[in-house]
Amino acid sequence: MTHFYTITDDAYGEYREKGSKFLAYAHPVETEEAVKDWVGVYRKEHPKARHWCYAYRLDTEGKVFRANDDGEPSGTAGKPILGQIDSNNLSKVVVIVVRYFGGKKLGASGLITAYKTATAEALAQAKIIEVKIRSYYEVTFAYGRMNDLMRFLKHDDLKIIEQSYDTLCKLKFSIPIAEEESILNKLEKLYDITTKHLYTE
Repeated sequence: MTHFYTITDDAYGEYREKGSKFLAYAHPVETEEAVKDWVGVYRKEHPKARHWCYAYRLDTEGKVFRANDDGEPSGTAGKPILGQIDSNNLSKVVVIVVRYFGGKKLGASGLITAYKTATAEALAQAKIIEVKIRSYYEVTFAYGRMNDLMRFLKHDDLKIIEQSYDTLCKLKFSIPIAEEESILNKLEKLYDITTKHLYTE
Protein backbone atom coordinates (compact mmCIF):
# COMPACT_ATOMS: atom_id res chain seq x y z
CA MET A 1 0.00 0.00 0.00
CA THR A 2 1.38 3.39 -1.00
CA HIS A 3 -1.49 5.63 0.08
CA PHE A 4 -4.68 5.77 2.10
CA TYR A 5 -7.86 7.85 2.22
CA THR A 6 -9.11 9.93 5.12
CA ILE A 7 -11.32 12.94 5.80
CA THR A 8 -9.96 16.44 6.25
CA ASP A 9 -12.52 17.88 8.64
CA ASP A 10 -15.55 17.13 10.80
CA ALA A 11 -18.84 16.09 9.22
CA TYR A 12 -22.42 15.46 10.35
CA GLY A 13 -25.28 13.25 9.22
CA GLU A 14 -28.72 12.39 10.58
CA TYR A 15 -31.34 9.66 10.24
CA ARG A 16 -34.81 9.43 11.82
CA GLU A 17 -37.05 6.40 12.16
CA LYS A 18 -40.19 5.84 14.27
CA GLY A 19 -39.38 8.75 16.53
CA SER A 20 -35.76 7.74 17.12
CA LYS A 21 -33.01 10.12 16.04
CA PHE A 22 -29.56 8.95 14.97
CA LEU A 23 -27.01 11.78 14.91
CA ALA A 24 -23.71 10.84 13.23
CA TYR A 25 -20.48 12.74 13.79
CA ALA A 26 -17.36 11.94 11.73
CA HIS A 27 -13.88 13.17 12.68
CA PRO A 28 -10.32 12.66 11.46
CA VAL A 29 -8.28 11.09 14.29
CA GLU A 30 -4.76 9.80 14.81
CA THR A 31 -5.00 7.96 18.16
CA GLU A 32 -7.34 5.93 20.33
CA GLU A 33 -7.04 8.67 22.94
CA ALA A 34 -8.55 11.12 20.44
CA VAL A 35 -11.42 8.68 19.87
CA LYS A 36 -12.14 8.57 23.62
CA ASP A 37 -12.07 12.36 23.75
CA TRP A 38 -14.66 12.69 20.97
CA VAL A 39 -16.94 10.08 22.55
CA GLY A 40 -16.69 12.05 25.79
CA VAL A 41 -17.63 15.24 23.98
CA TYR A 42 -20.88 13.77 22.66
CA ARG A 43 -21.81 12.13 25.95
CA LYS A 44 -21.64 15.60 27.48
CA GLU A 45 -23.42 17.33 24.59
CA HIS A 46 -26.22 14.75 24.51
CA PRO A 47 -26.76 13.66 28.14
CA LYS A 48 -30.36 12.57 27.45
CA ALA A 49 -29.48 10.27 24.55
CA ARG A 50 -29.88 6.49 24.95
CA HIS A 51 -26.73 5.27 23.14
CA TRP A 52 -23.39 6.64 21.95
CA CYS A 53 -22.20 4.02 19.47
CA TYR A 54 -19.04 4.38 17.43
CA ALA A 55 -16.44 2.77 15.21
CA TYR A 56 -12.99 3.74 14.05
CA ARG A 57 -10.11 2.57 11.92
CA LEU A 58 -6.74 4.17 12.61
CA ASP A 59 -3.96 2.42 10.73
CA THR A 60 -3.38 1.79 7.06
CA GLU A 61 -2.90 -1.96 7.51
CA GLY A 62 -6.38 -2.65 8.89
CA LYS A 63 -5.21 -3.83 12.31
CA VAL A 64 -6.19 -0.94 14.60
CA PHE A 65 -9.96 -0.64 14.64
CA ARG A 66 -12.98 -1.08 16.89
CA ALA A 67 -16.76 -1.23 16.63
CA ASN A 68 -18.73 -0.41 19.81
CA ASP A 69 -22.48 -1.11 20.17
CA ASP A 70 -22.82 0.71 23.53
CA GLY A 71 -25.73 -1.39 24.71
CA GLU A 72 -27.50 -1.90 21.38
CA PRO A 73 -27.97 -5.56 20.33
CA SER A 74 -24.65 -7.06 19.29
CA GLY A 75 -23.64 -6.20 15.74
CA THR A 76 -26.45 -3.71 15.09
CA ALA A 77 -24.57 -0.43 15.65
CA GLY A 78 -20.77 -0.48 15.71
CA LYS A 79 -20.45 -2.98 12.88
CA PRO A 80 -22.60 -1.06 10.35
CA ILE A 81 -20.77 2.14 11.30
CA LEU A 82 -17.43 0.45 10.65
CA GLY A 83 -18.84 -1.01 7.45
CA GLN A 84 -19.41 2.48 6.06
CA ILE A 85 -15.91 3.58 7.03
CA ASP A 86 -14.52 0.55 5.21
CA SER A 87 -16.76 0.89 2.17
CA ASN A 88 -15.22 4.35 1.70
CA ASN A 89 -11.71 2.86 2.21
CA LEU A 90 -11.04 5.30 5.04
CA SER A 91 -8.35 5.25 7.71
CA LYS A 92 -7.68 7.55 10.67
CA VAL A 93 -11.41 8.19 11.04
CA VAL A 94 -13.95 7.81 13.84
CA VAL A 95 -17.73 8.03 13.50
CA ILE A 96 -19.89 8.40 16.60
CA VAL A 97 -23.65 7.94 16.27
CA VAL A 98 -25.78 9.32 19.10
CA ARG A 99 -29.23 7.72 19.42
CA TYR A 100 -32.28 9.30 20.98
CA PHE A 101 -34.89 6.58 21.56
CA GLY A 102 -38.31 7.42 20.11
CA GLY A 103 -40.37 4.89 22.07
CA LYS A 104 -40.67 2.20 19.39
CA LYS A 105 -38.23 -0.65 18.91
CA LEU A 106 -36.76 -0.92 15.43
CA GLY A 107 -35.58 -4.53 15.52
CA ALA A 108 -32.12 -5.69 14.47
CA SER A 109 -32.54 -4.93 10.77
CA GLY A 110 -34.02 -1.50 11.52
CA LEU A 111 -31.10 -0.63 13.80
CA ILE A 112 -28.54 -1.76 11.24
CA THR A 113 -30.20 0.38 8.58
CA ALA A 114 -30.37 3.37 10.92
CA TYR A 115 -26.72 3.30 12.02
CA LYS A 116 -25.53 2.55 8.49
CA THR A 117 -27.58 5.35 6.94
CA ALA A 118 -26.67 7.98 9.53
CA THR A 119 -22.98 7.16 9.06
CA ALA A 120 -23.29 7.23 5.27
CA GLU A 121 -24.94 10.66 5.50
CA ALA A 122 -22.07 12.02 7.61
CA LEU A 123 -19.35 10.61 5.35
CA ALA A 124 -21.15 11.94 2.28
CA GLN A 125 -20.69 15.42 3.74
CA ALA A 126 -16.99 14.90 4.48
CA LYS A 127 -14.14 15.91 2.21
CA ILE A 128 -12.19 12.74 1.43
CA ILE A 129 -8.55 13.03 0.37
CA GLU A 130 -5.78 10.68 -0.69
CA VAL A 131 -2.73 10.72 1.58
CA LYS A 132 0.61 9.26 0.53
CA ILE A 133 2.20 6.92 3.06
CA ARG A 134 5.64 8.28 3.86
CA SER A 135 8.90 6.95 5.28
CA TYR A 136 10.94 9.18 7.57
CA TYR A 137 14.74 9.31 7.44
CA GLU A 138 17.68 11.05 9.06
CA VAL A 139 21.01 11.96 7.42
CA THR A 140 24.21 13.31 9.00
CA PHE A 141 26.77 15.18 6.89
CA ALA A 142 29.52 17.84 6.92
CA TYR A 143 28.40 21.47 6.79
CA GLY A 144 30.19 22.06 3.48
CA ARG A 145 27.78 19.73 1.72
CA MET A 146 24.70 21.61 2.88
CA ASN A 147 23.89 23.52 -0.34
CA ASP A 148 24.06 20.49 -2.61
CA LEU A 149 22.02 18.36 -0.28
CA MET A 150 19.37 21.04 0.24
CA ARG A 151 18.98 21.40 -3.52
CA PHE A 152 18.36 17.69 -3.79
CA LEU A 153 15.83 17.71 -0.96
CA LYS A 154 13.79 20.42 -2.67
CA HIS A 155 12.31 17.61 -4.79
CA ASP A 156 8.53 18.11 -4.90
CA ASP A 157 7.69 14.94 -2.96
CA LEU A 158 10.32 15.32 -0.23
CA LYS A 159 9.57 17.13 3.00
CA ILE A 160 12.17 18.39 5.45
CA ILE A 161 10.89 17.78 8.98
CA GLU A 162 13.75 18.98 11.16
CA GLN A 163 17.25 20.35 10.71
CA SER A 164 20.22 21.19 12.93
CA TYR A 165 23.59 22.69 11.99
CA ASP A 166 26.95 22.27 13.71
CA THR A 167 30.28 20.72 12.74
CA LEU A 168 28.08 17.90 11.59
CA CYS A 169 24.61 18.68 10.29
CA LYS A 170 21.49 16.57 10.70
CA LEU A 171 18.37 16.56 8.57
CA LYS A 172 15.18 14.61 9.05
CA PHE A 173 12.98 14.27 5.99
CA SER A 174 10.17 12.16 4.60
CA ILE A 175 9.65 10.37 1.27
CA PRO A 176 6.49 8.85 -0.24
CA ILE A 177 7.09 5.10 -0.02
CA ALA A 178 6.18 4.72 -3.69
CA GLU A 179 9.38 6.64 -4.54
CA GLU A 180 11.46 5.59 -1.56
CA GLU A 181 13.89 3.20 -3.26
CA SER A 182 14.72 5.38 -6.28
CA ILE A 183 15.20 8.58 -4.25
CA LEU A 184 17.40 6.91 -1.62
CA ASN A 185 19.55 5.30 -4.31
CA LYS A 186 20.10 8.68 -5.96
CA LEU A 187 20.87 10.35 -2.66
CA GLU A 188 23.41 7.76 -1.59
CA LYS A 189 25.12 7.56 -5.00
CA LEU A 190 25.34 11.31 -5.58
CA TYR A 191 26.49 12.31 -2.12
CA ASP A 192 27.83 9.09 -0.61
CA ILE A 193 25.55 9.64 2.38
CA THR A 194 24.08 6.89 4.50
CA THR A 195 20.44 7.34 5.44
CA LYS A 196 18.93 6.13 8.69
CA HIS A 197 15.31 4.95 8.55
CA LEU A 198 13.22 6.24 11.46
CA TYR A 199 9.63 5.08 10.81
CA THR A 200 6.86 4.83 8.22
CA GLU A 201 3.31 6.16 8.49
